[in-house]
Amino acid sequence: MIVYWETTLACGLSCAHCRAMAMPGPQPGQLTTEEGLDLLDQVAGFGDPPPHIVFTGGDPLRRPDLELLVHAATVRGIGASLAPAVTPDLSKRRLAGLKAVGIQAISLSLDGSTATRHDGLRCVPGTFDMTMEAFDWAAELALPVQVNTLVTEQTLADLPAVYRLLTKRTLMRWALFFLISVGRGEALTEIRSSQAEHLFHQLFRLAEEAPFQIKTTEATHYRRVASTLMRADGMSDDEIARSPIGRAFGVRDGNGIVFVDHAGDVFPSGFLPQRVGNVREVGLVDLYRDHPTFRALRDVSTFEGRCGVCEFNEECGGSRARAFAHTGDPLASDPLCPHDPHL
Repeated sequence: MIVYWETTLACGLSCAHCRAMAMPGPQPGQLTTEEGLDLLDQVAGFGDPPPHIVFTGGDPLRRPDLELLVHAATVRGIGASLAPAVTPDLSKRRLAGLKAVGIQAISLSLDGSTATRHDGLRCVPGTFDMTMEAFDWAAELALPVQVNTLVTEQTLADLPAVYRLLTKRTLMRWALFFLISVGRGEALTEIRSSQAEHLFHQLFRLAEEAPFQIKTTEATHYRRVASTLMRADGMSDDEIARSPIGRAFGVRDGNGIVFVDHAGDVFPSGFLPQRVGNVREVGLVDLYRDHPTFRALRDVSTFEGRCGVCEFNEECGGSRARAFAHTGDPLASDPLCPHDPHL
């Protein structure tokens, strides 16, 4: 299970697809240090093994108490990762200090194979070059890196070049985030379902030779394509279940994932803006386990349309965030998936 904590909305970037619509400074109502420590106690309350927590934002580096909070998570037995923005606030020294207090991995965003492409989405010149430097710092510190790449009409043709660039770097995972039209991302264009299906086949074959893992975010139906191709290659269901793809079966917004925003509001994910409560008023464990929204998202029998009757709904379940963005109903079918379970 993963808890994403949007520690702040403050950020030095102005990314074209920012879910949080981040801005330079923190906003009123941001959880205080003491409230953050209480949130970590709530996370620990899930029991053994505790969830993994991702400190995200905005830019978590803009919280002066970040090191204290990471250390507090570590002493509570909570594994921690960091999703920093690549700005002058990010340095090798800061990364080393964060690793020393417990950060186990970081994510870096790379949305283009060139400075023109990447900086065009990040809206701050020089971000591409700083990202390349951050790769070097992480490698020198032996800090595992996940690279997040946006998938939209604007970035689709450049993905092969991004892959080639990444093969020259040290990373543990390439995560392709399929755009959800929320926040500033509403101004960008999602790819079509036929394009997604073609890309999934390409990613599956790339994953067989890539020097790092490949995963998708908000495109759970990649699991349908991958498991189908695995079975065609002769793999048993048990072998598939033990694979990196199989270990993700069933995990989706609200099921294995929970998001806490800068003010303590709780959502099934950062891309599914359906508030269920606030950690200042109700414990995170209770909200995740008992709120009707979370219970419905974990029960595929509540899904509607094609997702409701699909033979892959236990493995996949569709993007609940995309269903909500397109229909206002998180239990509706994921419009990016072209699979017809009736055929």
